[in-house]
Amino acid sequence: MDPSKLRILIVDDQESVRELLSAVLTEDGHEVDCAHDGETGVRTVGEGFHDVVLLDIRMPKLDGVEALREIKEQSPGTAVIMMTAYASVETAVTTMKLGAFDYVTKPIDIDEVRAAIQRFTERSDDETPDEPDAEAGDDIVGVSRAWRETLDTAHRAAESDATILLLGESGTGKEVLAHEIHRASPRSSKPFVAVNCSAIPEGLLESELFGHERGAFTGAVKQKRGRFELADGGTAFLDEIGDMSEGLQAKLLRFLQDRTFQRVGGSRPMTVDVRVIAATNRDLEQDIRDGRFREDLFFRLNVVTITAPPLRERVDDIPPLVEHFLGAHAPRGSKPKKVSPKAMRTIMAYDWPGNVRELENAVQRAIVLSRGETIFPEHLPARVRAAAGGEGREDPATGRTMREVERDAIVRTLRETDGNRTHAAKILGISRRTLQNKIKEYDIDL
Repeated sequence: MDPSKLRILIVDDQESVRELLSAVLTEDGHEVDCAHDGETGVRTVGEGFHDVVLLDIRMPKLDGVEALREIKEQSPGTAVIMMTAYASVETAVTTMKLGAFDYVTKPIDIDEVRAAIQRFTERSDDETPDEPDAEAGDDIVGVSRAWRETLDTAHRAAESDATILLLGESGTGKEVLAHEIHRASPRSSKPFVAVNCSAIPEGLLESELFGHERGAFTGAVKQKRGRFELADGGTAFLDEIGDMSEGLQAKLLRFLQDRTFQRVGGSRPMTVDVRVIAATNRDLEQDIRDGRFREDLFFRLNVVTITAPPLRERVDDIPPLVEHFLGAHAPRGSKPKKVSPKAMRTIMAYDWPGNVRELENAVQRAIVLSRGETIFPEHLPARVRAAAGGEGREDPATGRTMREVERDAIVRTLRETDGNRTHAAKILGISRRTLQNKIKEYDIDL
């Protein structure tokens, strides 16, 4: 990649923002395109590859979060940098989890935008061309008996070409298991292609799976290969299979019988060698009784069934998972943060109904909130702290005046943020001016 010349798409409903960024980035030597709303931006990405998309969050028709989902679905290699005047930790974490590379705040600071683009080019240059994605084995974290037994079943199933159905609650790691099955299989050198059946509109899912010919429908300006074709020789992972429409279930059933299909709008039968892994958090047997899922498709998928255990059944895995996420989400060039003993007890006291995904989100949020080297209970979500009761508090408030409690909270937070009053104010939920007044009122000298 030539970092001095990137193809950049600016998606923002404010003409002034588009004109400013376009002028500056063009002057920097980049090739710049613009779109005035989310729908146009998504369509533009579909028409040609862009290295970077600068994407506003608040837009009419299609907001930035939904546009981000569709852009990453169409072009996983494109770096999306979110732009928002409504910056918050929750928004940042949400967009990062959906695949955003970075985010900048409004009013636009050109130097901040340039820095985000520079971080992308530096990260891209660090990657070796044609280097395969990190093996899923890197994410296989766990020491509990329930998780090790699940992995053992997955490894034994990987040796065959049998279709596998992964069951379990949301966030239990079904996609991690699918990656691990592929990695441990004879197909590991071939592609692993995933598709979330619930994230793609019903009218487009058939095209995503089977591809389409040019002119097959409005907007089909060129031939497109489907996910099954792209996975030839490897593994196709169909996540949220229970959300697939009845009509498409019938077409999937026919494909599973002989691995033969036709592109949408095409007439030539095509055959691929693909191992299919499907996953769902739904009760498919109940869906069959309710008429929402085909029984014959269920039997085709259910050759080998593996259930991912919920996190509450593998509590021993929480500490190593926390350590793993601390390393995985450490800021670039920084050492992973540590978790205080009380914060870890707070984490262990929570049931984690969202399972591993919720735990990862909580750790990532804590990393963002904690400006020092250590994560304390106050950096964890309120629902997690509430589950721990008094255990999660650094100092009990019982027997102390409100002034003492407030002063102590300010002192601890200032120490945690190394005296950074802006960051401390954000954590405390007050303005910087209010914090300054409190420091003066309580005669705090750090």
